[in-house]
Amino acid sequence: MSFIFTFLLNLLLVTGQVNSGEIHLTIEETEWNEGNLQILLFDQKDGFPEDPEKALKQFIIPVKNKRGYIIIKDLKPGNYAITVFHDEDLDGKIKKNGIGYPLDKFGFSNNPSLLFGAPSFEKSSFKVGEKPAKVLIKLR
Repeated sequence: MSFIFTFLLNLLLVTGQVNSGEIHLTIEETEWNEGNLQILLFDQKDGFPEDPEKALKQFIIPVKNKRGYIIIKDLKPGNYAITVFHDEDLDGKIKKNGIGYPLDKFGFSNNPSLLFGAPSFEKSSFKVGEKPAKVLIKLR
């Protein structure tokens, strides 16, 4: 009986550790306090940076003091990338000009330089492990 109890306890401990990763995400450089920040979290390059159907998780958080903050919990260790935009008018869509460049403020994890379009998953990705990953995105 004690063997079964020990086995189940160890299984619970191991299972709890598998999804124990966290991301502490701070978003800065919003111009206004109005609206929300729309966030997509990806764990793969497929769909990155803007396909919500292929994102691992989606979040909507309010802007406070021209910034946003969220703790994303229960993540498996691995590589992740984040896309965010400031949805000032609360329509849920990023506005773009005639050639497809965003008019709403936006950003990516690692704040990569943008020369010819959106960055790759690899340029925006970061590791999540046992310690919380601290990510700062500055909107542009």
